[in-house]
Amino acid sequence: MIWNQDECLSREQLKVVQLARLQETVKKVYDKVPHYRGKMEKAGVSPEDIKSLEDLRKLPFTLKSDLRDTYPFGLFAVPEHDVVRLHASSGTTGKPIVVGYTEKDIETWREMIARTMYSAGVNEKDTIQVAYGYGLFTGGMGVHYGAEKVKARVIPISGGNTKKQIELMEDFGTTVLACTPSYALYLAEVINSKPGLRERLKLKTAILGAEPWTEQMRKQIEELLDIKAYDIYGLSEIIGPGVAHECMFKNGLHINEDHFIPEIIDPETLEPKTPGEEGELVFTTITKEGIPIIRYRTRDLTSLNYEKCECGRTMVRMNKCQGRSDDMLIIRGVNLFPSQIEAALLDLDMTSPHYNLHVNRDGNLDNLRAVIERKENCTADLETLEKKVKSHIQHCIGLSLDLELVEPNKLERFTGKSKRVFDNRKN
Repeated sequence: MIWNQDECLSREQLKVVQLARLQETVKKVYDKVPHYRGKMEKAGVSPEDIKSLEDLRKLPFTLKSDLRDTYPFGLFAVPEHDVVRLHASSGTTGKPIVVGYTEKDIETWREMIARTMYSAGVNEKDTIQVAYGYGLFTGGMGVHYGAEKVKARVIPISGGNTKKQIELMEDFGTTVLACTPSYALYLAEVINSKPGLRERLKLKTAILGAEPWTEQMRKQIEELLDIKAYDIYGLSEIIGPGVAHECMFKNGLHINEDHFIPEIIDPETLEPKTPGEEGELVFTTITKEGIPIIRYRTRDLTSLNYEKCECGRTMVRMNKCQGRSDDMLIIRGVNLFPSQIEAALLDLDMTSPHYNLHVNRDGNLDNLRAVIERKENCTADLETLEKKVKSHIQHCIGLSLDLELVEPNKLERFTGKSKRVFDNRKN
């Protein structure tokens, strides 16, 4: 299902649209945002230098620190009275990231989520339960307004209160669940612990995002809930959820290129990668009014596929993020992403995908300790189980580690983004 034909523009048509919108955006930030004008002048580039899409590379990058350094409204390109909504990050590591939306930005956002919904087969016949957080976090309200645009019935329950979540699923006939994948897995575990409950529910689809998740986790969620689970991608700095989404073929996430220009760069050299190569994802917004963003380094690691999809959409597809360049752990010279641990656990039928990683330093030596839950139905004795799980993980990640197996449901469950890594070397 395709929401509108803008998703099917030819590559040449799309390039014409992108260039015109890019030139307009660059001129706007140069004229109206002193921070950007200063960065461009320092880089020796002006709006007149942007004559082709390739000239995008002449522009300086935007980092998260730029948004913090200009807190709260230093990157806004419109007067404050034109901003109708403000969202912000939690600010747990310093000043929060603040983003503002004009009325047109809100409508653009709704359009992005409408495309997301249609891609997953969601329409006016559905009831969608939004269990992303509401409030300053962009997830809940972004998905909410887009779901209403396709005329789905929305249950704005937000995250947490698992007992109430399941009660409303049954009473209201929820057909679509929207939340983080880790919370979807937890809900699935609770639902399956109650005999006959899954059969009474009408769930058929899940729209999951806000954190990395593996294909193995998708398979487990789909099997436990007997649904189809779709990945979505977004970040507050760009617009929120809806930047990219999977279609029913689940072969990469379609980026809404008529609104966002993606690049892949080498995170070390900052040089562009060729199509298909993995690197760091960079975005430039080309239709946002409130806070346009130029070449934002997301830190997410992925690759791009420019081939036309079977669904008919021509927008470039980004592969599922393999991790973040700033989340990568380097332990005894080996690069490790938390998702590698999750994938290893889901290969086994003896452990749950719930885990914590603790990294400590003993003198000059880094030590990795994994705390992992065993499955409830696992009957293997503890010593045999520990040996098998430890051997499998070490084979998958190429690192030795200490392993602690704990009882089922011992580790914390998350209603929002999960926290799995505790790197004590930084303390």
